[in-house]
Amino acid sequence: MEYLLELAASPAAWVALATLVVMEIVLGIDNLIFISILTNKLPVQYRQKARRIGIGMALILRLALLSTIAFIVQLTEPVLDIMGQAFSWKDMILIAGGLFLVWKATTEIHHSMDPAPQDPKSATSTVTLGFAAAIGQILMLDMVFSIDSIITAVGMTEHLPIMVIAVVVSVMVMLFAAEPLAKFINDNPTVVMLALGFLIMIGMTLIAEGFGAHVPKGYVYAAMAFSAAIEVLNMMSRRAKQKKLAEHV
Repeated sequence: MEYLLELAASPAAWVALATLVVMEIVLGIDNLIFISILTNKLPVQYRQKARRIGIGMALILRLALLSTIAFIVQLTEPVLDIMGQAFSWKDMILIAGGLFLVWKATTEIHHSMDPAPQDPKSATSTVTLGFAAAIGQILMLDMVFSIDSIITAVGMTEHLPIMVIAVVVSVMVMLFAAEPLAKFINDNPTVVMLALGFLIMIGMTLIAEGFGAHVPKGYVYAAMAFSAAIEVLNMMSRRAKQKKLAEHV
């Protein structure tokens, strides 16, 4: 208790908490985009449940990883050497997660460009398998993003209470933002393609990080923000044209 009171009275601790909360929220955007795109492919009655399960698992995984900080730190130690390139468990997890993201986003783009007709007779089995597959894929990416998130937290502060608060706050923000983001993506089909492009970029960034090529997150998010701003202008232009057409009819 005395330790917590001292921490609460420290201005440096509050600055570290604010900084870490912002960092965790930014890192959570990647996770949230993936969850939103994946759950939007499910029938309407399953979407909210899948989103809540996915975000809930993200919180559980992050808190579980925080309880094993000593193990998390060891994940950054080299365990494999291939042709002079050392790989840690973190590197291999990031590479695997990045490859999965690139594969998943590329597959979704292919389905968007060439949608396959659905057999009504298999609708029930498709719903069940689709929900289970969605949860499994969300869990896999939750693990990748959680490890990245917690290693960032460990690198920014040594105080466990600050890490826990930052993680909980960031996941709560994800929970509140999930519905509006998913609805926005679902209501604007062109945004889906943009978001899938983001996932490919994020996947390539994870692969690069796994091979030791550090990619500043600021560049990645600046590119995402610029692309999103251009898409907003395109949406405004389309709506203005539709409004003019409606007025002339």
